[in-house]
Parts: sequence; structure tokens; C-alpha cells
Amino acid sequence: MRKIKLVKEIKNVLFNNTRFPATSITDDSGNPGIFHRGAQARQAWLVLAAAAFLVSVPVFAQAPMVRHLPWLSLLLTLGWCRLGMVLLKHPKTQLWGDLLLGFSWSWLAGSIYWGWLRWEPLVHLPVEAIGLPFALWGVRRGWGLVGNLFYLGSLFGTALTDMYFYLTGLIPHWREVMGVDPALATPIFQDAITQVQTPWGVSCAIVLAFILLSVGLGSLQEQKCHWWAFGGAVLSTILVDSLFLVAASLA
Repeated sequence: MRKIKLVKEIKNVLFNNTRFPATSITDDSGNPGIFHRGAQARQAWLVLAAAAFLVSVPVFAQAPMVRHLPWLSLLLTLGWCRLGMVLLKHPKTQLWGDLLLGFSWSWLAGSIYWGWLRWEPLVHLPVEAIGLPFALWGVRRGWGLVGNLFYLGSLFGTALTDMYFYLTGLIPHWREVMGVDPALATPIFQDAITQVQTPWGVSCAIVLAFILLSVGLGSLQEQKCHWWAFGGAVLSTILVDSLFLVAASLA
């Protein structure tokens, strides 16, 4: 009975805690997370799209920047935080400020790792998890659920991607790519693609993609904005990883 009670309490914290007004969709009676009106459903879809976009931003904007201007990328973290706090002060933009603050953790981690530590894959996930204690604290207190769950979803996708590199033996290729001029990386990419296309590589990709799809789509069933932010971050990991695979194949 105690275990059942504990599970119910955890579920109540994660799914029903709405102390922070921008973390869930509410109907006219104040009940959180129910899609009773078209406007509320559109807001959820906008959160999903924004989460997917913000996962993609570091790939296309931050990655090129940190190679040449790592300090600028790091300082931009303060800009994201400042903008998020400004948006957070206004009821109409609270949700987007919340999401942006969660994104700032991902941006900070990306600036640190890809700016100065990208040659060592072993520290990638620990650096990406720099905001994990704060995010878990926020979720536990019901504060900033949209941003914190977006960050956790992004971190979950990163963890599975790194796991794929370890399972398929791609870590040495990672180090090689980071240690050579981009113009000379084509043979490394080609060798990595050959390794990915083995039965083991394909099997691992299928299993991890299935996990991402299950977790991402399962989150959308909760019909709450913060879980749609989490689901958007998780599902967009599949898109980003696919783009990396295509880019490597064309190299």
C-alpha cells in the first residue's frame, strides 16, 4: 500500500502540479491540461513546434558559432535568460519565457562542450546535464514545468544519441572528426557510415528510435503544455539525428 501511495504522489507532482500558471493549459473552470477549446489546442501545437525548433537551433546556429566564437555563444546564454525573464513577467508571454529559460540550459551546455571540450566524447553527457539538478528541483516544486521538461526531454534525446555512439563503436570517429580540419573529415564520415549500416548498427538505431517515439508520443497523450514541450524535444531528436546521418552520407 505504501508503494502504491508513493507512486500516486509522484504522479500527482509530475502531472497535476500547476503552481506555476504558464506550465499547463487550463479550461474555463481552471482545470489544467484539458483541450476543451481550439485556442488551447493550438497553443499546445505551438509549444510542440517551438520545442522542436529550439532543439534544432543549436545544430544549425550554435555549432558553427562555437568553433570560431565560443565566448560569444557563452555570453548569448545571458541574453536568452534575460529575454526569458522579461517574457515571464507578462501573463500573455509567460509560457514562452518559461520555455526559453529551459532552452538556455541547453544553450549553455552546448556552448561549454562544443566550444572547449568537443574533443572528448566521455564528458559530453555530463556537460549537457549541467542544468539537471535545477530542472529536477523545478519539476518537484511545480515551477517552470514547460522549460524544465523541455530541457529534460532534450537531455533524454541526447543521452540516447550518445548511447548509440557507444553501442556502435563510433566514439573513435567522434574524436577523429573533432581533431581534423572539416575539409579532411570525409573519409572519417564514410567509415562511420559503413559501421552504422551493419546489422548491429541498424538494429540499435531501430530500437533507440522506437524508444524515442514511444516516450515522445506517450508524452503527448497527457494533453498538458509542459508534456508537449517534453515530447517535442524528444521527437525532434529523431529528426536531428536523421539530418546528421544524411549529412554524413553525403560527405
